[in-house]
Amino acid sequence: MPNIGVPGLIIILIIALIVFGPSKLPQLGRAAGQTLKEFKNSTKGIVDDVTEEFKLDDKEADTKKKL
Repeated sequence: MPNIGVPGLIIILIIALIVFGPSKLPQLGRAAGQTLKEFKNSTKGIVDDVTEEFKLDDKEADTKKKL
């Protein structure tokens, strides 16, 4: 998949400006930012849970080896 360069971004922004209008663009940007923030927070929570579970499994395995 080719990279989108600066000219491509400019074209996308112009099309978005035409379609949504200048009054809606800040609202759309804010909504997109909040969505990305929520996604990042939820994935961080899932990764933390999985990491914690692996640590608990490792501790249990070490305990069984000692016995």
